[in-house]
Amino acid sequence: IFRETLSKRGVRVVTGLGKYFRQIDKNRNGFLAQSAFKDALKVFHLDMPEGDFESIWFILDDSKSDKVNYGEFIHAVFGEMNEYRKAFVRKAYMKLDFNKTGSVPMVDVRKCYLCK
Repeated sequence: IFRETLSKRGVRVVTGLGKYFRQIDKNRNGFLAQSAFKDALKVFHLDMPEGDFESIWFILDDSKSDKVNYGEFIHAVFGEMNEYRKAFVRKAYMKLDFNKTGSVPMVDVRKCYLCK
């Protein structure tokens, strides 16, 4: 049901959630505690019965660390990328990793990315 609700609400809600998650992640570790995650969902009017929330949290917090990161949330909601998107990401990464080191420093990303 949660996945269906998010799908109906669209990309704006998902990207808005991502932005909101980053804003409330005070220590910048990429993780949110259960209460902060629940509050974020309420802000975006994704309220649900407590039992449903507990089920979602059980899936998201598979490491049982009482926190979840946005990437895990997106993966749980949308699943794996399709092959077209994976190929596109690989192509973009290859362009960014012009030294072929297997990692891309932020300084190289800044050289290639224009947010305009």
